[in-house]
Amino acid sequence: MGGRRYVARGVPGGYRIWDNKGRRWWGDHYELCPDDLLTELNGSNDYARITALLKRYRALKR
Repeated sequence: MGGRRYVARGVPGGYRIWDNKGRRWWGDHYELCPDDLLTELNGSNDYARITALLKRYRALKR
C-alpha cells in the first residue's frame, strides 16, 4: 500500500497533521497551515524535516 505517511487535513478551525501509518493525529492544531510545513508534507515528506518544523512552530506559539 503506497501513499504518503503524513498529510495535512482541514479540521474545524484550522489544520492538523494525520499520520496514515499510525492512524492518528500527529502534532498540534494550526489555525493556518504554515507554507513550509505544507510544502514538506506535499513534497518529500521527510520525517526529520517535518519534526523540526513542528518544533519551530510550537516554540513560536509560546
